[in-house]
Amino acid sequence: MRLKLALLRNGLRQSAGRRAAYLASLVLLLLFAALQLVGLIALRGDPHAVNVTVPLTAVLGLGWAVMPLFFPGGDETLDPTRLVMLPLRPRPLVRALLLASLVGIGPLFALCLLAGSVVATAHGPAAYVTGVVAAVLALLVCVALARAVATANLRLLTSRRGRDLAVLSGLVIAIGAQLVNFGAQKLGSSGLATLDPAADVLRWVPPASALGAVDSVSEGSYAAGAAQLALSGLALAALLAHWQRGLTRLMTSPDGSTLQAAEPVRDGAGRSSGAVRLLPAGRTGTVMERSLRYVWRDPKTKAAWVTSLAIGLIVPVFNAVQGTGSVYFACFAAGMLGIQMYNQFGQDTSAFWMVATTISSTRDAYVELRGRALALLLITLPYATLVTVLTTALLGDWAALPEVLGLSFALLGAMLATGAWSSARFPYSIPQDGYKNVAPGQAGLAWISIFGGMVSAALLCAPVIALTIYFDTTATGETWSWLLLPLGTLYGTALTLAGLHLAAPRTATRLPEILTAVSKA
Repeated sequence: MRLKLALLRNGLRQSAGRRAAYLASLVLLLLFAALQLVGLIALRGDPHAVNVTVPLTAVLGLGWAVMPLFFPGGDETLDPTRLVMLPLRPRPLVRALLLASLVGIGPLFALCLLAGSVVATAHGPAAYVTGVVAAVLALLVCVALARAVATANLRLLTSRRGRDLAVLSGLVIAIGAQLVNFGAQKLGSSGLATLDPAADVLRWVPPASALGAVDSVSEGSYAAGAAQLALSGLALAALLAHWQRGLTRLMTSPDGSTLQAAEPVRDGAGRSSGAVRLLPAGRTGTVMERSLRYVWRDPKTKAAWVTSLAIGLIVPVFNAVQGTGSVYFACFAAGMLGIQMYNQFGQDTSAFWMVATTISSTRDAYVELRGRALALLLITLPYATLVTVLTTALLGDWAALPEVLGLSFALLGAMLATGAWSSARFPYSIPQDGYKNVAPGQAGLAWISIFGGMVSAALLCAPVIALTIYFDTTATGETWSWLLLPLGTLYGTALTLAGLHLAAPRTATRLPEILTAVSKA
């Protein structure tokens, strides 16, 4: 525990910015925890309060289980291999790490939720005594679950694949927020009684069974309450035993995760095999393969793509499911994915010099930009189509499908055009370490590049938007609205080609400036 406090204290001493961020997060968490606590206390006396407290505890346990997978660097003490050279035995090490895990913002927030759940559920002195035991037991189960999961997957979490897994945290948060919003709306319309079946099952699943024991004791079912507490106790014992075995294996076995490096599979002629053989020959295919490898292997590029793919699907689909959306929300997917065309050279960082040495003419620059645009289209075109069709199917407005697809393709083409030009005119560096996506001093370039390009793309799509409005507001529009699909596709293609031709000469003449801008990180 002294080690945990020392790590926390020394981390806060590193910079004033880190101290400010920690204090701000602590204040926000305490405010949010206080609101949750007040809300749970307000449920006291409601006959269906247990339908909130028991599932809430189950969700809390699930959060503790998956959090180490997505945020492995959030707690330095999650990596016990740093203590491998010390003469420590597994059992006291497990006990020490378990107690040290109770120090921090996360356990404080969990304790506030569990305390509020006990107040909302307990009725009578026996129930309150059971509640104190249940809250401590549930908290220990959550912490032990996080530790066991982190230890079992430590080799993965400290590898490149583990860092790639952390990229999915944004996707999980985005989807989880939408699910919570959707569930809250359903509960608001149907009431807490709809959670009866779920609560009846979860009250026998640790750590939610500890809160189920409080409700059972409140109703006078002491045998059921004891059984539910015993389930949580057995779960804690099993987790500690599993954690100890994993800890022993981790501290005594060699790490072979880096013995064999992953190499691309190539055929006898030295060419890449698999699906990449379907790409065009020459520079275009090479550029496309390199761009696709960035998407698959570079953590920052993958994070940007995962976020765009997730938000581009979540916004139109969840609004359609809730009955508040429009088929035109499907254009959000094309817009989010088109952003990936901006700052194309920034993802190369200082390695852009190798690309720059191969560009000796405007034609070379044009082929380079065209290959990057085609790689982006290889993903965005089918994905935008899928989101549009799915949104249309959920809303049942099939008559609007052609015009929405045409508008999406036109918007995508406009963003590819403005993205190619802004990549040459406003390049900026992307730091490879940390969570920042812009190097210090280049934030203005990033804002100009992305938001200026988005506004320009919207203005370029004005003819297609005006034509869509005309077809939707005239009596004969429904008959000819299908023309928007070929017209939007042709217009988007023309915009893309025009943008590439305009950006190519600027790229060819600004190679030293681009290299300097993308190498600052």
